[in-house]
Amino acid sequence: MRGRFEIVWQTPARSVFDALEAAAQKAYQTRSKLGKEKASKQEGLFKQVVKCIDLLENNPRHPSLQTHEFTSIENPYRKGERVFEAYVQHKTPGAYRLFWCYGPKKREITIIAITPHP
Repeated sequence: MRGRFEIVWQTPARSVFDALEAAAQKAYQTRSKLGKEKASKQEGLFKQVVKCIDLLENNPRHPSLQTHEFTSIENPYRKGERVFEAYVQHKTPGAYRLFWCYGPKKREITIIAITPHP
């Protein structure tokens, strides 16, 4: 199902996403070889990131994203326009956050960064 918004990636955010995906795939392969059933932390984190992006694509105001304005990152397209923070994880040490903005075109959301919360 296609969402209400199209996702656009800033290069650093895409690199982090790709690295998280690679780590999850490697962990899955290792777990499969060992015959373990429980998913690894890497697999769980990647699944959470994908879910966050899916929610964002369909409804940037979804309550579980806890979306709010973030002022420490500048909008890459329009100076002075807002950048938002969405929660990938909640109540977790070093919980991951996803930073995004609207644009550059209508019905587009740009993912600026995916990072652990300090």
